[in-house]
Amino acid sequence: MEVISKIVAALRQAKLPPTYGFVNAQWTESEPDKIAVLRAWRDAGNPLGNHTWSHMNLDANPLDAFERDVARNEPLVSELMKNEDWHWFRFPFLVEGNTPEKKNGIRSYLGKHGYKIAGVTMSFGDYLWNEPYARCKTKEDEKSVRRLEASYLRAAKSSADYSREMSNRLFHRDIPYVLLMHVGAFDAEMLPRLLAVYQKQGFQFVTLEQAESDKFYANDVNLALPPSADSLEKVMAERGLPLPAHPSPTPPPDAVCR
Repeated sequence: MEVISKIVAALRQAKLPPTYGFVNAQWTESEPDKIAVLRAWRDAGNPLGNHTWSHMNLDANPLDAFERDVARNEPLVSELMKNEDWHWFRFPFLVEGNTPEKKNGIRSYLGKHGYKIAGVTMSFGDYLWNEPYARCKTKEDEKSVRRLEASYLRAAKSSADYSREMSNRLFHRDIPYVLLMHVGAFDAEMLPRLLAVYQKQGFQFVTLEQAESDKFYANDVNLALPPSADSLEKVMAERGLPLPAHPSPTPPPDAVCR
């Protein structure tokens, strides 16, 4: 609750619009206190979407099992969203099927059930800093915590530059980016500074619906369309363009406080 309260406060302080959280409801079964976290998110005016019941990997499982996992997640999301639309879906691991049958099958299933896909066009692996942060705090190693803070912000800025360079090479403009992040203790501590970094880079914050109204995301919001490249990296590969340099965090988070 402390973590989610800090995140909600940072979003409110920075005047962000409603921000989607994607739920795996299995955790509310094994850890019932997680319901309070989801309710706190909703009470702050932030919506929820479907991320499957168990964070199932479509590439590693049969299509029918994946569809059941999607459906099993719906009652909790629907209950918490009440009369608001909750039909946004994010693929676990961002994998959308490793065969044409899976790709087409899941798009057909999601489309028939009223879903749109929440694509991702910006991410810097923020979750990688949470475990090192816990180790450093346990050791009371504040010098290493400062190193983690600096590398986290550098990685976020580098990732934003990376996405923008691809977008401008491909389309000669900035598309509205969809940022993927996670709920964690270090994210909660860093979010005010992170949002300030993005604002300093010239970003403004919009809703998921506003971002995905851009034509880049047409394949994600109209599932009657056939599958196509839906990330900047995939479009770059499709056009035979080299990816920009994307430096790894220094020091690597996992090497800190070992």
